[in-house]
Amino acid sequence: MISAVDYKALKRLMVQGRATWAELAADMGLSAPAAAERVRKLEQQMVIKGYAALVDPASVGYPLTAFITITLDRPKHRAGFLEAIHGMDEIVECFHIAGDGDYLLKVRCRSTADLDRLLTSGIKGTKGIAQTRTTVVLSTFKETVATPVVIEP
Repeated sequence: MISAVDYKALKRLMVQGRATWAELAADMGLSAPAAAERVRKLEQQMVIKGYAALVDPASVGYPLTAFITITLDRPKHRAGFLEAIHGMDEIVECFHIAGDGDYLLKVRCRSTADLDRLLTSGIKGTKGIAQTRTTVVLSTFKETVATPVVIEP
């Protein structure tokens, strides 16, 4: 069970992963060592899975974002598909979905030519792909890695 105090740490760390123990302690109403211990427990419980720098994709040469819906020919192709896409760095997220298609991929590419290469040589070259549908993102208004957390009383 996650306490209200732990939720305060999570909220801060999701928007400021490099917060100091003193800043976390102030949010949590604890001493810095007590805050550090609470966060270590959240890490051990895998509530906090890790920390990362949030990099602007366009700044590092990947300005194009697209979503690709994948429909597999048969369920037996699932393992091979998942193994194949794991090695494709342009695929930054993969979701198993209900509705139209089986998987939804979020990809970052350098250009439309790069997206074309990923689709034709990478994804469509994978055994068991029955259909793909690609949607290119024109602009992004909201994108976050933060999970909504409500502090319970």
